[in-house]
Amino acid sequence: MTATLIWTLAVLLAIGLYLSWTAGRLDRLHARIDAARAALDAQLLRRASVAQELATSKVLDPAASIVLYEAAHAARQAEEEQREVAESELSQALRAVFADAQQLEGVRSAPGGEAAARELTEAVRRVPMARRFHNDAVGAARRLREHRKVRWFRLAGHAPFPLAFEMDDEGPAALLDRAT
Repeated sequence: MTATLIWTLAVLLAIGLYLSWTAGRLDRLHARIDAARAALDAQLLRRASVAQELATSKVLDPAASIVLYEAAHAARQAEEEQREVAESELSQALRAVFADAQQLEGVRSAPGGEAAARELTEAVRRVPMARRFHNDAVGAARRLREHRKVRWFRLAGHAPFPLAFEMDDEGPAALLDRAT
């Protein structure tokens, strides 16, 4: 009788430790998602700010300036539900404005244009990386949350189900070609 009780307690302790470890892992994944989302938000804000600054610098032609400014402004002011669409539209505006490599050369030839073009290139290159890190963290958390043990024992607590950030993040070829 005593040996059975000891084995039962040992098994229950092992199960409890395993569930505790799984809950801790899930908590760390949620913290990683929060950090990755903050980094993504910072990169998106940086890209929109640089695009808006470039649009108001009078180095682009007026039509391109208006298109770029409106898309950047919309991306910066978008509500959370509309953020993915606004950021995708900014990516499309950047591709449209810099579809012609001569537009980029015009920016580079202006005073301070080389630094502005370099800053925009860096911002455009960092957004897909930040989005990839965020979506990888979301994918890992989702896979863990789909396990039966997590659902049955409610190890996720009241944390919302993580959602990936889906947007068009392809940069203008003229900017990306110069960066490599």
